[in-house]
Amino acid sequence: MAITQPQFDALIQRLEKFAHQQPALYKLCVALLAVLGYAYIFTILALLLALPALLVAMVISTGRINGYVLKFGILVLVPTFIVLKSLWVRFPPPTGLELRRQEVPRLFELVDELTLKLEAPRFHHILLTEEFNAGVIQRPRLGIFGWQQNYLIVGLPLMQALSPEQFRAVLAHELGHLSGNHSRFAGWIYRVRQIYVQILKRLQQSNHGGSSVLFQNFFNWYAPFFYAYSFVLARINEYEADRCAAALAGAQNMAEALINVKVSAKFLHHSFWPNIDKQVIHQVEPPAAIYTNLVKALAAGIPADEATVWLDRALAQKTDLDDTHPCLTDRLAALGYLKGKPKQIPLPADVKISAAQEFLESKFKQFLADFDHTWKQDMETPWRQRYAYAKEAQNQLKILDKKAKTQQLTPEDAWDRAAWTAEFKGNEAAIPLLREILTTAPAHPSTHFLLGQILLEQNELSGIGHIEKAMEKDPEKVLPGCELIYAFFKEHGQLEKAKAYQARAQQHYELLLIAQQERSFVQESDTFLPHDLPSAALALLLQQVSRYTQVKEVYLVRKKVIYFPEQPFYVLGIKLRRAWYKFQSSDSDQQFFNQFVSEVRFPGQAYVILLNSQEKNFKDLEQILREIQGAAIYKHEG
Repeated sequence: MAITQPQFDALIQRLEKFAHQQPALYKLCVALLAVLGYAYIFTILALLLALPALLVAMVISTGRINGYVLKFGILVLVPTFIVLKSLWVRFPPPTGLELRRQEVPRLFELVDELTLKLEAPRFHHILLTEEFNAGVIQRPRLGIFGWQQNYLIVGLPLMQALSPEQFRAVLAHELGHLSGNHSRFAGWIYRVRQIYVQILKRLQQSNHGGSSVLFQNFFNWYAPFFYAYSFVLARINEYEADRCAAALAGAQNMAEALINVKVSAKFLHHSFWPNIDKQVIHQVEPPAAIYTNLVKALAAGIPADEATVWLDRALAQKTDLDDTHPCLTDRLAALGYLKGKPKQIPLPADVKISAAQEFLESKFKQFLADFDHTWKQDMETPWRQRYAYAKEAQNQLKILDKKAKTQQLTPEDAWDRAAWTAEFKGNEAAIPLLREILTTAPAHPSTHFLLGQILLEQNELSGIGHIEKAMEKDPEKVLPGCELIYAFFKEHGQLEKAKAYQARAQQHYELLLIAQQERSFVQESDTFLPHDLPSAALALLLQQVSRYTQVKEVYLVRKKVIYFPEQPFYVLGIKLRRAWYKFQSSDSDQQFFNQFVSEVRFPGQAYVILLNSQEKNFKDLEQILREIQGAAIYKHEG
């Protein structure tokens, strides 16, 4: 039986108390639970391998082999091979620019120093990436059998945002996760958790029933409990890694590194990258020096008013169960940084010399050029596609703006105008247009959703009401709507309200799965209704169908569904022309079917059936469809 989110949350809370009151016993429980997974796997493998060994022993002892023995051997060896294949999980190596000691000696000296002081394992590779992040990865080269390969990942943008002292603190934190002084056990548990996640994913993707019976049911029960136990340990390890960093780099450097990372990440996400995206409106080629510009933007400093907003929001967040990382306020308090400090925490001083300049030395500009070139090369095609779309959309927007001055726009045109205005002229310009649509179409879900999203971005609580109205009218808006409101409440430290929308999203997702299953088949016992398709949509469908000379008759109905009945589920029954003198194969039917469903645009969700397929004949279903009023929408003449 799967554990529910409330049960998982309650278990985490109990384990946090347990770990605080009896840390040694708690770690013993985590270790035993980790070993349980290995014990189960190897017990099953031992049993499976014992059977062929027993078979070989029987053959040797009797000196005879016959057909029955061979069949039994095959019966045993096949599932054994399947299980071994399912359990052979591989972890691809992380990607990045490999750094060499002779190129960046100061960085390697820093890593060597911290590794020695923390008694951490040595790194086989140090990779430089274009991400705003840093981390350590232990890749088990032999899957469940281990043999770790250690990677240190450092992001060039992160190095640019931090001072050398702050970067030293961040590296000490990351290496602290593997510290032989404190955290080697937590590192082992983390690797075990990653292995089990990969095994479960592999089993879920496998179509082999034997693997599912032997392992999937166990892991479906086991994985949530092991994740909960290891979750608490991972959070404890975050605090321990912070303490390691404070001991080696100073509590103030670690605290200001945490603040700087939070503020700089928000600046890049909400200011720098959106401004880059806007350039596609008038620039046919992507920027040639994107990371060079990013470095310049960080070096110029984040505007104080903008930085204060992001810092205030980061400090308002509270620790929750979505992430093993504690919130910023809790981490700063644990470092002693909030003691005696005013409520308005000062931002760290502008970084005069960045860690990137300090530790990448003379190779800094070359690495920037490499990242610039790779990004431009990867973005050229999608950027040009986006430019072509933007050019066409802006031309259409000009036409609609001119048209709106002399006449009333249709609801579709009014929505296109408002959406394109938000996209190309900014949210402020779009707000009055969206409100105008709601005066004539007060239930328009897309308008409510976009207006609600804009208002939430402006920190306006009224945006929730608009998103609620959008979700009420359009089930497809529920998951993205819950995600927006959840993020809003979480960012403002209102965890209980955020959890309510998380639970709502989970419930809706489960309904979607049931609805998907309900719409995954059509059979004679279903209840069918007239299609009720608008004449314009029906004409468009008939225009497409008439292009296929193989089609003799077409029937269109709706299947009566329990879940989300407001979203019609159409059934299109096609009867193909058959020449009595011409051989027909199931392959040709399948070829036609694939072509038809890939080329025809349907008015919504549709299920296509070949009524006289070579593989299966749906005569009874055809008769049922014939009796539905208006179902026969097409008949080939001639």
